[in-house]
Amino acid sequence: MSVITPPGQAPDQQVVADAPPSDSYLKRLGNLQSVWILGVLLLIILAFSLAAGDKFLSTSNFSLISQNIAVWAVLGVGMTFVIITSGIDLSIGSVLVFSSVVAAKVMAASGGDSWGVAGLGILAAIASGVAWGVLNGFLVAKAKIPALIVTLGSLSIALGLAQVLTGGIDIRSVPEALTDFNTYVRILGVPALPFVALVVVVIGGIVLHKTKFGRYTYAIGSNELGARRVGINVDRHLIMVYALSGAMAGLGAVLALAQFGTTTIAGQSLTNLNVIAAVVIGGTSIFGGQGSIFGTVVGLFIPAVLQAGFVIIGVEAFWQGVAVGTVLVAAVYVDQSRRAAALRGASAPNPLLAMFRTRK
Repeated sequence: MSVITPPGQAPDQQVVADAPPSDSYLKRLGNLQSVWILGVLLLIILAFSLAAGDKFLSTSNFSLISQNIAVWAVLGVGMTFVIITSGIDLSIGSVLVFSSVVAAKVMAASGGDSWGVAGLGILAAIASGVAWGVLNGFLVAKAKIPALIVTLGSLSIALGLAQVLTGGIDIRSVPEALTDFNTYVRILGVPALPFVALVVVVIGGIVLHKTKFGRYTYAIGSNELGARRVGINVDRHLIMVYALSGAMAGLGAVLALAQFGTTTIAGQSLTNLNVIAAVVIGGTSIFGGQGSIFGTVVGLFIPAVLQAGFVIIGVEAFWQGVAVGTVLVAAVYVDQSRRAAALRGASAPNPLLAMFRTRK
């Protein structure tokens, strides 16, 4: 709301302009992309439920779905922060592979199957991820190299180094303490990994929506120049955001090792694209300044549910890519249309301002 005082009029006779109409809460909620994407997800679940019945609605199926998205959910937290700053991180899949290789080598060199050995591997994986993230952030923030180019280079380098370290052969010497955690520890009949991912998602949501770090992230994505002018150390914050993305890739490497019991060098080729698609589908704008962890989680469930549903009803898995790609393009189109409408509204002339504009 803006307040205008016409020439010769006392301050207590000010005219209130641009008073927005009082939209209802439901209307504002309906404008959120994450909400209508949730509706799409529910429709997909309903369609598969009608087509496959109890096979799709079984506890074992949803347990499998939750395991499939556990690693993606952890990566999605970091990616959400990056894309909100109007950046991108194409390297998370390769950083995950590199971190898993480093962790596996550290654990193999330590020997044993105890949690002490697993702890060393966890620290090594997260440290490796953070190192890659700091490097990416430094090149983006300080060297001013576009994030697309920086992370595309990191994607190739990290994967290449992982293959150099292993000779292209997966390492299978993962301590039993780590693999048993996923195999035998169950909560409500579901393996423990999805609950680890849930904890990470909740913490990520609190940091993004309730802390100064999150507010700075939104501010930089909305208007980087404006953020600099109000005193935000944009370069340092960008480095921290990319370091966070790297840390999530390192943690994702630990979850992948626990789930598969081996490094998955050839199995993460599409991880970065799947995570980016999920984040954007969930309502995080590729233009920056808008997004939520809740939307990311909803976006993650769409490809996972499609994959499980297609397998159950006997449809070739290749159609999953078609469906996810269609939803992704639709989500970006809606985002662009909404932003264009907002810009048109902002540029529309205000008749009250024109009334009191000084004529030449």
